[in-house]
Amino acid sequence: MNERSEPTTGAAAGGDRVDSATEVFVAHRNLLFTVAYEMLGSAADAEDVLQETWLRWMKVDVRQVRDQRAYLVRITTRRSLDRLRTMRRRKEAYIGSWLPEPLLTAPDVAEDVELAESVSMALMLVLETLSPTERAVFVLREAFTVSYDEIAAAVGKSPAAVRQIAHRARRHVDARRPREVFSPSQARAALESFQRALEARDLQGLLDVLAPEIVLVSDGGGVKRAAPRPITGADKVARFIVGGLGKAEVALSGEATVVNGNPALLVRVDGEIDGVIAIGVEGARITGLYYVRNPEKLTRIESEIALTLR
Repeated sequence: MNERSEPTTGAAAGGDRVDSATEVFVAHRNLLFTVAYEMLGSAADAEDVLQETWLRWMKVDVRQVRDQRAYLVRITTRRSLDRLRTMRRRKEAYIGSWLPEPLLTAPDVAEDVELAESVSMALMLVLETLSPTERAVFVLREAFTVSYDEIAAAVGKSPAAVRQIAHRARRHVDARRPREVFSPSQARAALESFQRALEARDLQGLLDVLAPEIVLVSDGGGVKRAAPRPITGADKVARFIVGGLGKAEVALSGEATVVNGNPALLVRVDGEIDGVIAIGVEGARITGLYYVRNPEKLTRIESEIALTLR
């Protein structure tokens, strides 16, 4: 007599579905976080988007989804767009310049040239000048090579319209994207020179490593001292840095690190974290300084965040 298999109960089938959905979500979690972060510039908001994506995904029968990665990216994009529009109103009331939330990243992020550029402070600051839809289209197409048809489904536009938006956004970004050309050794050397000059309160040392046309953007969020607008020019930037951090009575130190896949300095004053200075380099000189002092944005600089484009 042949043995017969017991039929799967509804509870067991439901449990299998949940387990399968969980497995798929976890497999793509780092990708989804990177998509949300590149669209929002905020890790805290990106985490909220992932939670919303998870709740939506748990209502889906994953067995009926042909391309699970594309489906998850679509949900994440839609949730990010909703949040990005809300954040725009929040940023309008922000005190001073706004910078992305810096992330401590693993060495493999720095080694991936495409990923490091896509999450760099310099590029993400340029993305702030795009409309929410333009930013979503640019990020999905340029960073994640999502097809026009998939982007169209995510942003609620026709493929033809998405192509036009992508072209317009790319032209806009290319006109403002920093033209940084440097080798890893040049970046390390520039950062080391900057660190020595900063710790020594050496104005001339800063002038030697800063490019004449350097731009400093500082973000204090109304809590810490920061320039209300970007500062341009080596002399003005050097004097602002020395004046802001160079008080003789405080112990000032810098620690070389990698933030958003690019060289950065973790600054401590009297042993306490004061901020993160991300740099942009061209040749042997620093062309951009992105100085985040807002304490609310410094919660993810002591543990590595996993990012990926795939």
